[in-house]
Amino acid sequence: QVKIVESGGGLVQAGGSLRLSCTASGLTYDDYIMGWFRQAPGKEREGVAAIDSDGSTSYADSVKGRFTISQDNAKNTLYLQMNSLKPEATAMYYCAADILAHISLYMKEYKYWGQGTQVTVPS
Repeated sequence: QVKIVESGGGLVQAGGSLRLSCTASGLTYDDYIMGWFRQAPGKEREGVAAIDSDGSTSYADSVKGRFTISQDNAKNTLYLQMNSLKPEATAMYYCAADILAHISLYMKEYKYWGQGTQVTVPS
């Protein structure tokens, strides 16, 4: 049984940084595509970043150059380093996993999800 748990969210001032972590059990990172998604109040969930077992990555245009996704396969842990945070980054951030043929930022392609961690950047 796959279990995903996110952590690291919080309140950070605009321009600040935050690192999210995602630990997954019941799966082998080598077989899965891992992704970070976020959902702001009243908005649809959107893809932020994703990574495959080879370390290839994909980012939403809105976070390129400021966010970095990485993983520690030995620890079954996924990270999202978020720098130069803006108020529009305020959202619940979710970690997702699935066995996919390609890196995807499309939420409907992912089967396994965590409960999310809240990130708040006051304006």
